Amino acid sequence: MMINKTGLVLEGGGMRGIYTAGALECFLENGIEFPYVIGVSAGACNAASYLSKQNGRNKKVNVDFIRDPKYLSWRNYWKTGELFGMDYVFDEIPNKLVPFDYKAFYSNQTEFVVGTTDCHTGRPAYFSRNDYGEDLLTIIRASSSLPFVAPVVDFNSRHLLDGGISDPVPIEKAEQDGFKKNVVILTRNRGYYKKPSRFSFFLKRRYPQYPELHKTIMNRYMRYNQTIQEIELKEKNGEVLIIQPQYPLKVSRIEKNPQKLDELYWQGYHDAESKLKQLVEWNQPGELLHS
Repeated sequence: MMINKTGLVLEGGGMRGIYTAGALECFLENGIEFPYVIGVSAGACNAASYLSKQNGRNKKVNVDFIRDPKYLSWRNYWKTGELFGMDYVFDEIPNKLVPFDYKAFYSNQTEFVVGTTDCHTGRPAYFSRNDYGEDLLTIIRASSSLPFVAPVVDFNSRHLLDGGISDPVPIEKAEQDGFKKNVVILTRNRGYYKKPSRFSFFLKRRYPQYPELHKTIMNRYMRYNQTIQEIELKEKNGEVLIIQPQYPLKVSRIEKNPQKLDELYWQGYHDAESKLKQLVEWNQPGELLHS
């Protein structure tokens, strides 16, 4: 069932994104589709397999491979400067080990927007199907490239990093693209707010050529907290349906415990499942959502 005139907005969060993977699996199994999906970082990664309609793929990639040091390890970091093995994650896995169904993805009519951060301006840079074309994995890789632990990605003469830096929950972009109603999947519990970063000195040393990026990272906590407040207000007004953990997570951004990841995956699945009736009711003309 297509949830008409409604966008799907996906937060990032590294390995916490397995929560989103579970929620999207529930949507996939129940035939829930949206005309528009936007995601950053892990949210964008999980959205790709949702849009290619590959049941179970996100769980297989994120849980079954987690103990492989080529996927995520400090060994990677000391050898290459990458905590996540970016070539392994965005080339070997999707093209060889757990093949991504490119044909199914490109035949899906849903618009898919990926958010990144432009290192020179410090501002969000969004890419739709017309922008990335066949370079989907390159732009998702850019959206997932965390500062300090992943290299800057060059794309169309732009230098890009993780989309969550400049726009952690891109609901404003969804609204600008014409979607005033949105389902938002968050990977932090209700009541969570970010605190200021302490890495100013390291940022200046690591990225001296990107002063605007430094400002954006230092102000990220304010952007995040303001966005969450706005989303919660929109929820009260019936414009947003939020799916998120209800309690503080036991899973970190670089979690490697398969059992914890599996539990969070099923938490996301069941939280989405509990919202299906509301989604169906919300899809009826004239209905308002009240959580």
